[in-house]
Amino acid sequence: MKGLELIKKAMRLEDVERIPWVPFVGAHAGAMIGMTATEFLKSSDNLVKGVNKAIELYNPDGIPVAFDLQIEAEALGCKLGWADDNPPAVISHPLKEGKTIQDLKVPCACAGRISMVMDATRKLREQHPDLALYGLITGPFTLALHLLGTDIFMNMMMDPDETHKLMRFCTDVAKMMAGNYIESGADVVALVDPMTSQIDPGSFEMFVTPYVTEINDFIREAGALSSFFVCGNAKQNIEVMCKTKPDNISIDENIPLDFVRDIALANNVSFGGNMQLTVVLLMGDEEAARRDALTCMDIGGKRGFILAPGCDLAMATPVKNLVAVAELVHDEILQGELRASEATAMNIELLDLNNHWDKTKVVIDIITLDSSSCAPCQYMVDAVSRAVESFGDKVVYKEHRIKEMHGVQMMATLGVKNIPTIVMDGSIEFISQIPPINDIKAKITEHLAKK
Repeated sequence: MKGLELIKKAMRLEDVERIPWVPFVGAHAGAMIGMTATEFLKSSDNLVKGVNKAIELYNPDGIPVAFDLQIEAEALGCKLGWADDNPPAVISHPLKEGKTIQDLKVPCACAGRISMVMDATRKLREQHPDLALYGLITGPFTLALHLLGTDIFMNMMMDPDETHKLMRFCTDVAKMMAGNYIESGADVVALVDPMTSQIDPGSFEMFVTPYVTEINDFIREAGALSSFFVCGNAKQNIEVMCKTKPDNISIDENIPLDFVRDIALANNVSFGGNMQLTVVLLMGDEEAARRDALTCMDIGGKRGFILAPGCDLAMATPVKNLVAVAELVHDEILQGELRASEATAMNIELLDLNNHWDKTKVVIDIITLDSSSCAPCQYMVDAVSRAVESFGDKVVYKEHRIKEMHGVQMMATLGVKNIPTIVMDGSIEFISQIPPINDIKAKITEHLAKK
């Protein structure tokens, strides 16, 4: 069966003869054709060339046109920090720099790099009529963070009306992007809103649900399918995510797949994920990649499940690991042989931290995916940076990226299970959710008192 039809069947919760496969290829596709992230994400022709290479090697049923959550922010005046090995990061927030919501205007399709990704969508649509094309848009809550920064968390409590105005604006931007993607040929509009993992269900229902529901309804009325992406430990929000009426939700390895499966299917929503991005796909080998994929497939089953990495693939992910997954997806005999063999586990060597601690200073370790490419990680590191300013040299902090083996070892040694997480003097203090600056300061003060 053609990939597009397979994706449609899965999202309609119909039984499928084979589990569909969607590698979330973003800047990784640039690496596949020998380009930096900056070169890749600034050219329509380069996007098309890289995605075509991924299609050739990974034999997918669906694929994103571009995985870059800064496109709308850039068009709205946010400054970006560009890198060779990651998508760009937002480094300025217009609403903290003198602008008001009234000053902001929904950009046209010609603004910034929007026209570039729409051009790439049209070209890929023409070249691959039987493949499900995913048009990724920045979710309204994450876009609000880009525009205002972490002050939004305080505003949600102190000025909810202003927060609603900002969410209204960001929703209008999302609908503009969704409409243009659909007109350009996208079959699935994926609303990627990783920052929603940072709020509780009550806040979600107040500040996210009405707006995302509106976007999902808009996508459906335009004749396309919708997918709601989240990353991080958003376990508390899976139920409310489903209540926004998407056709699909997609999650990463921070949330057990069986947990998501049961809630999603109970709400008549399809689901996808949650292959391990770093320990398996980036740092593991072909055998580990196949085993992780098969585990996900066996848990997900053939009703409503779409196999995918937990999020955007790291640029340096070995191509052979994704090829191994693609081969497994399309080969039931290989699946059977793998199930019959003994399971193997990756043994992670723990670190000796005896010299890591300090008798006079509080040592803060922040476990992230990578703050230069993961929005929740970026804002958590920023929160710690701002919180420690008033303590001078009494506090030291360091980010540990699990894209690197040392970060994985640090995560295991400290007993951290979710990212991003803040650890102080070996004590896990803030898990997955970005705390207010004053809460971080209060914890630092507690630890200093013990010195």
